[in-house]
Amino acid sequence: MSVISWIVLGLLAGAIAKILLPGRDPGGLIGTTLIGVAGAFTGGWLSARYLDRPIANEFYDGPTWVAAIGGSLVLLIVYRLLFGHSRSR
Repeated sequence: MSVISWIVLGLLAGAIAKILLPGRDPGGLIGTTLIGVAGAFTGGWLSARYLDRPIANEFYDGPTWVAAIGGSLVLLIVYRLLFGHSRSR
């Protein structure tokens, strides 16, 4: 997949992660989508590096989506833990 495909996958993975983990995010919609893009790259890298599961070159590969969504969820949780309480409600 090209970098543009990973960015699109990350945007969609960020949206899915937001649906799976509802609540207020310190960065709003833009922050969540950027975390989704970073999560897609991170999840794909971790999957290929440590789980011995190379990422397929197809956009519709299930494990690629799971890795991207999982990476987005992890980064979203870490982001909320680090920056979630710094904003007044």
